[in-house]
Amino acid sequence: MPSSVENEIVPGEENPTSRLEEEGEIAADYLEELLDIADLDGDIDIDVDHGRAAVEIVAEPDSERALRRLVGADGEVLDALQELTRLAVQAKTGERSRLMLDIAGYRAERRTELVAVAEEAIARVQESGAPVALAPMNPFERKVVHDTVAAAGLVSDSEGVEPARHVVIRAS
Repeated sequence: MPSSVENEIVPGEENPTSRLEEEGEIAADYLEELLDIADLDGDIDIDVDHGRAAVEIVAEPDSERALRRLVGADGEVLDALQELTRLAVQAKTGERSRLMLDIAGYRAERRTELVAVAEEAIARVQESGAPVALAPMNPFERKVVHDTVAAAGLVSDSEGVEPARHVVIRAS
């Protein structure tokens, strides 16, 4: 029976999925310690999504409000915790991590909002043919918009410098 080259694991090469799962486990351990220190309750879910380790702190009943403090205004605390978690993973693995962290469903909700914003801007570009510049966004938010624009067959670019970096959508 012929073997499938794409599923074949070559000796000495690590399976990318197992490496991402390991990143998730390291991140989960780090975040569990953080929750213990902060005396917060939450379950940790680990997944691999779009070639990245994805970790979410899920609120237990009656603890969502407390976990939302770890999100902060406009996700600023969440972004900082994500960077700290990535550094903790890097310290253990020796490699840079692209891990995504979500807390109490904040990023999932934000993704839904951003897709709607992007779709409205796409419609305006298709109607007028003129480029549309969106409000400044963090890297996660810009990626969601870029992906939505690409799926619609238009083009987008990030312009400006942080914290005013924003997406401009154009007809292709």
